[in-house]
Amino acid sequence: MAQNPQRQLMPHAYPERPMRRRKRRPQLHAVVSLSIAVLVGIGALLSLPTVIAVDSRLAQAEPVKPLFPVTVDPVNELIVEDPEVEALLDDTHGTLAAASGLAGSVLAWIANAVASVPAYEQLAGSDIAFVDIKAGYREEEVAYAFGRQLGWTQKEQNAFLKQVHEVDPVLEEGQFVPGTYVISSAANPAYVQELLSDRFAKEIKARYSTTTDEVLPIEDVLTIASMLERETRNPAEMRLISGIIWNRLWAGMNLQIDATLQYAKATKSTSGSWWPKVVPNDKYIKSSYNTYKNKGLPPGPIANPSTAAVLAALNPKKTDCIFYFHDRRGGMHCTPTYKEHVRLLKKYYGQGK
Repeated sequence: MAQNPQRQLMPHAYPERPMRRRKRRPQLHAVVSLSIAVLVGIGALLSLPTVIAVDSRLAQAEPVKPLFPVTVDPVNELIVEDPEVEALLDDTHGTLAAASGLAGSVLAWIANAVASVPAYEQLAGSDIAFVDIKAGYREEEVAYAFGRQLGWTQKEQNAFLKQVHEVDPVLEEGQFVPGTYVISSAANPAYVQELLSDRFAKEIKARYSTTTDEVLPIEDVLTIASMLERETRNPAEMRLISGIIWNRLWAGMNLQIDATLQYAKATKSTSGSWWPKVVPNDKYIKSSYNTYKNKGLPPGPIANPSTAAVLAALNPKKTDCIFYFHDRRGGMHCTPTYKEHVRLLKKYYGQGK
């Protein structure tokens, strides 16, 4: 951003006119104070460790983020609760912010946003666009969000999604890291695809060790994380539901996740809603994503999960619960038996499920 040059003000002494000297001092003080504040602000902004490189050639200078902790053992079907990991994930009032890298100041957000625009575009004063990608968006919503802000045609949105599908890992969903992206309003689909793929590689893939991937393929973890993202927005509940999902997988049960029905239903729907309300008959939808009819995980992620959801998938809460639901006020209830599950459903809804 261009800045107005500050003219240097030099105090001059005029003994024969002392009153004029006293009048200049407040003005001088104000200008100097403002200049110092601006310089300090710019210095703080430029020195932030979370700033994303403004050019791919400077990407090597970014700090390396720690690998994701992992406390689930799918081979031995165990959840090993590690006190150090628990303390890490419960930090910042239990929001997973400290571990996921979501915590930060307004200055850090601005620095990340502005730095995502190539330097030559910033210096040229190009128009920029703010594109907000929310956690839990499916790929069509992401393409539409960018297309709306950048003036893409439907053909350009489709080209963007096609390019994303050709990047490893090859997935229909799950490779768009949520957040606010600041880019040139003239950015084309190829550039945006490269930007998003680079962010995914740094925020998710680089923090996923090769040894972990051998036991827990990243595609499976993203699939679980995407279901968690659609089932709840509460990070603490994400870890509990993650524990329930792992319990169901190990017990050979169908996952019975309503969000997968929404995904399957919207794929075949022309209603205009990507997340339609689920009704009882939706349990019979013929789709590989229908986790009421099919055992195991769906073929892939159903949405784009946050880093917090990925952490929850890798670090579930140890629980004996198998069933759960949310009441009308948003409270979550989980039980180890179906009988208790039905009793609570009748209590809160007056019916079974």
